[in-house]
Amino acid sequence: MPGDEKQRPTAGAMRHEAVAFVTRVTARNRLPLDYSVASLRVVDFVVDGLRKGKADRERVAGTLFGLGVYVGEVLVRRAGAVWVDFDADQQAYFGQSVGVRMPDGRVWNPLGRVVNRYEVGREESLQTFYLLLHGRIRQRAS
Repeated sequence: MPGDEKQRPTAGAMRHEAVAFVTRVTARNRLPLDYSVASLRVVDFVVDGLRKGKADRERVAGTLFGLGVYVGEVLVRRAGAVWVDFDADQQAYFGQSVGVRMPDGRVWNPLGRVVNRYEVGREESLQTFYLLLHGRIRQRAS
């Protein structure tokens, strides 16, 4: 409805959004959201819990958004991505105003990936998404 539309997020706000989300959910639930690749399994688990509760997507939209921002921030911190504002064509394709650009130039939609996990289920694992992600910086074992 006109006038009801929320302000669309911008790339410059995403790190702050991720930190604020993690602060909120870890204070209440003690979830191990530490921006590690392993923590993406926790995100999968949380989304599965929302699915099992058969929550209406609109009711959990804020949580899905926060989890998507978190996944994107993991890509930024661990895979060398940067937050980007999508152009009009990308917004139409992805249904989001922001995403991440990988070091090789490819763009990905972590917010949409979380929604896919919610709508489709286990086949859309966020941890597997990261591990199979093209264009990420490979981290060396220390």
